[in-house]
Amino acid sequence: MSLSLVRSRALLGLVATPVTVEVHLANGLPSFTLVGLADVEVKEARERVRSALQNAGLEFPHSRRITVNLAPADLPKDSGRFDLPIALGILAASGQIDADRLAGHEFAGELSLSGELRPVRGALAMALTVHGQDAATRLVLPMDSAREAALVPSIEVYGARHLLDVVQRFLPPDGAAAAQEALAGSDTDGWSRMPAAAAAAAPAGPDLLDVKGHAAARRVLEIAAAGGHSLLMVGPPGAGKSMLAQRFVGLLPPLSVDEALETAAIASLAGRFELGRFLQRPLAAPHHSASAVALVGGGSPPRPGEISLAHHGVLFLDELPEFPRSALEALREPLETGHITIARAARRAEFPARFQLVAAMNPCPCGFRGSSHKACRCTPDQVARYQGRLSGPLLDRIDLHIEVPAVAPDELLAASAGEPSAAVRTRVVGARDRALDRQGCANHALQGADIDTHAALDAAALAFLRNAAARLGWSARATHRALKVARTIADLAGTEAIAVAHVAEAMQYRRVLDEGGKG
Repeated sequence: MSLSLVRSRALLGLVATPVTVEVHLANGLPSFTLVGLADVEVKEARERVRSALQNAGLEFPHSRRITVNLAPADLPKDSGRFDLPIALGILAASGQIDADRLAGHEFAGELSLSGELRPVRGALAMALTVHGQDAATRLVLPMDSAREAALVPSIEVYGARHLLDVVQRFLPPDGAAAAQEALAGSDTDGWSRMPAAAAAAAPAGPDLLDVKGHAAARRVLEIAAAGGHSLLMVGPPGAGKSMLAQRFVGLLPPLSVDEALETAAIASLAGRFELGRFLQRPLAAPHHSASAVALVGGGSPPRPGEISLAHHGVLFLDELPEFPRSALEALREPLETGHITIARAARRAEFPARFQLVAAMNPCPCGFRGSSHKACRCTPDQVARYQGRLSGPLLDRIDLHIEVPAVAPDELLAASAGEPSAAVRTRVVGARDRALDRQGCANHALQGADIDTHAALDAAALAFLRNAAARLGWSARATHRALKVARTIADLAGTEAIAVAHVAEAMQYRRVLDEGGKG
C-alpha cells in the first residue's frame, strides 16, 4: 500500500487539535516533501526521520517520491512532535508495518538520529483533550511524556523508549523482512502501558513559622488567602516582603485533582512540568525586566506567559514599579476575568490565568521613606514619579494594600517563632469553605448582584462605608473590593453578618499609597 494515515495532534493553546499525517509513496524522482503549514522544526523532521529509520535498521524508501501532508493544511504545526507519526507513516506506506493496526492510536514523539524517542511538550494537554472528547483512543508517547499523560484518568497511554519498540507492536501478520531483521538484533522491552498515576502529596514549602514579628502582615496574608484577594506590600528593603510572599502559597487550600491537571497542562506546554510537584500550587516570580509578552503570553504560535503558569497559584511581582508599564497594564484584564486571550493575525489562543497577585515595592526610590531606622533622601517629586509608575486603574484592582515596616534588630532577635502555616491554613480552609457553601465561589470572584446578595451590610455598616468611601474618593470598583474583603473578614470570624468592625478593618487595607507613601 503506497498511502497511509497516522493520527496525531497539534497544540493550539491548551487545546490539542487532531492532525492526520498522510504519507504517499510514488514513482518518480526521489524526494521527500513535507506540506501542511509546517514550522521549521517540523520540516527538519525529514532529516531526523531518515537517519532514525536507517540507524534503527529499517528500510527507508530512497528510490521513491515521498509526500507527507499534515492535515488540516491551515492549522500551524510546530515542534518535533510529528517525527514519530511521520516515521510510522513511511513504514506503513512501504509495507513494513500494518497500516490497519494503527487505527485507534494517536502518536507524538521526537526522534533522535539513533531512533530514541524524546519527550514532547503538551502531553498533558493532549491527554486532557482526548479525555474531554470521550474518545476511545490510545496514546503512544515517549516514556517521560507518557508518565505525564497518565495523570489524566480513563486514558489508555503507552510509553516507548525507541522507534523499534513501537514498530514491534504494529508488524503485519507475515512480517516485513527489514523490520524483522531490525527487531531480531535489538532490545525492544521499552514498551509499556502506563498505569494510572497516583497523585503524591504536595511537598512542603517554606513555613510562616520562620517569620518573626509582622503580626499585621500575617493577618493580611490570612485574609488574602481566605478570600483569594490580590495584595500589595509596601515597605523598605529587607523588611521581609519577599519572605512573606514566598510563604503565602503554603496558606492556600489544597488543589483539587481537576485544578492540578489544568495547572500541570499549562506547565507542560511551557516544558516546566515536574511530576513531583503535581499537587503543589504554582508560584511564578518573574524578574522585573520581564516583557509584556513574557508576563501575559504571546509569540507565534501563542505560548502561555507567567500569569498562566501561575494559574490556581500565586504570581509574585517584586519591585512592582520597576516592571515595564506595558507589562503591568496588561495585567488589568486577567485580574478581572481570570483568562487571557492572545490574538494574532491568523490565529488566536486563550489561556486560563486565575492567579492571586502578590506584589511588593519600596515606598520611594531609595526605599526608606517613613522608616524610623534610616533617613529618606528622595524629594517629593521623586517619590511622586516613582509611585506614579503604577496607574490608578491597576491599583484599583488590587484588593489589599499594606505597609510592611522594618523589624527592629532587638525585636527580631528576641521574638519567638510565629504561628505555623498549617494552623493558619486550617482557618483559611474553613473560611473558604463557608464562602463556597454560601455562593459557590471565593469572595474575590463575587460580581454584580451577587455582591448585594452575599455581602449585604446592616444599616450601621452601610452608612460607615458610604461616608468613608465618599471622603476618600474611592471608585465603585474600590468600594466593591473593600466590601468583598469585609465579607472575607466576617467569614474568618465565623459570622454571617458583616459588622462595622469588619468594614473598618477592610478599609484600612487600601490606604498605604493614598497617604503619600508612608509605607
